[in-house]
Order: sequence, then structure tokens, then C-alpha cells
Amino acid sequence: MRRVDRRRVERLRRRVIAMGVSFASGALVATLLTDRLERTPMQAEPAAIATTGSSSPTVAPRAAAIEAARLSTADAIGVLAGRDLEIPVQGVKATDLHDTFNDARALGRRHDAIDIMAPRGTEVLAVDDGTIAKLFTSKAGGLTIYQFDPTETFSYYYAHLDRYAVGLAEYQRVRRGQLLGYVGSTGNASETAPHLHFAIARLDTDRSWWKGDPINPYPLLAK
Repeated sequence: MRRVDRRRVERLRRRVIAMGVSFASGALVATLLTDRLERTPMQAEPAAIATTGSSSPTVAPRAAAIEAARLSTADAIGVLAGRDLEIPVQGVKATDLHDTFNDARALGRRHDAIDIMAPRGTEVLAVDDGTIAKLFTSKAGGLTIYQFDPTETFSYYYAHLDRYAVGLAEYQRVRRGQLLGYVGSTGNASETAPHLHFAIARLDTDRSWWKGDPINPYPLLAK
């Protein structure tokens, strides 16, 4: 009978054990991966996007959230230039407007708007289609309106109003040229110089009505 080489048998036994451990590990990894793939949804992960007039965010596909990303300033101005915005004070012509956007105001701040002079009670009109985001009274602006454009990319701000149009309400849809209110001098405007303080802002991604990047309305209305 051939004599058994114990060292050779021991090496063979260790090799078999190693192969068994490797196979078991591979099977375990494969099982975990399969389980994870089965529980992973095939559709894109949704992202929450806040919308006007809602206390809770609606859910939209991530692709929509990407498409809703803010425009660059140059692109935003280009979009507005194609809108054919209405001059927001009845009877005022483009040649009557003055660029006061960069004028200095109290505390070293920039005006960031244009003042459109008109007699008290002159009709104030919507410059674009959109939605009334906020009716607000402030110390500086007096009686004001914040209007969002249809895409909620821009905010139009009307300030120092004498009064609102009858029936005007928050979240109301309005059309370009629709009556919104009347020129006045509420807030910090001079009683002897009624006018409309009009501003445009590119909204932040959270679409808060009180903030955004100012855009000069003058070249958009005086063209």
C-alpha cells in the first residue's frame, strides 16, 4: 500500500476549504445585490418643488426640477424682452418713462425700480399674464401688489398704490392689461408726487414673493 503524504493531504484540505469559503462569500454578495435591485424603483427619484398658493410642496419629477432651475441674468432679460410687457400705468407712453433704476436712495441703497409719474387715481395695469402672489402693505411701499408671471420665474412689484381694483385677491389669475389698482402716494412717497414704483425681480428657486434678483424694467418697457 502506498504511503499517504500527510503534508500533501493537508495542503489539499486547506485549498478545498478556501474554495468553499470563496464560493459562500460570492453567493452571499449576489443575494444582497439581487435584493437591493428588486427594492430599487426604476423611475427617477422625485424632488419637492414649492408652488404659489400651497402650504405644502407638490412633488414633481427630478427632470422638472432641473428644468425649473434659475435662468442666468442675461437669459432672463432675453425672455422678458420677448414678452411685450404692458406699460403698467394707463395712458403713459414709452417716451414718458425715465430710467431711475440705479438712482441712490436712503441708507445708500439702489432704487432697483422705476418711478412712473401719473395723477392720483390713474389706472395701474398688469404688465403680463400671471397670478397675484401677495397683496401687502409696508412702511416704505405702502399699498403694494406682487404678481408672478405664468412660469413663476419673475415677480412684478407695484407700490405706492392709492387702492386696489375691486375684487382683486391673492392667488387670482390676471391677464396682461387687466386693472389691478390705482396710482397713489402711500408708504414713503410724497403726497405731492403720486406715482407707481414698479420693479421686476427674477425669483429665487424657493419662489418667495419678497425676494429675488432685481432686473431693470426701463429697457423692457421703453423699447
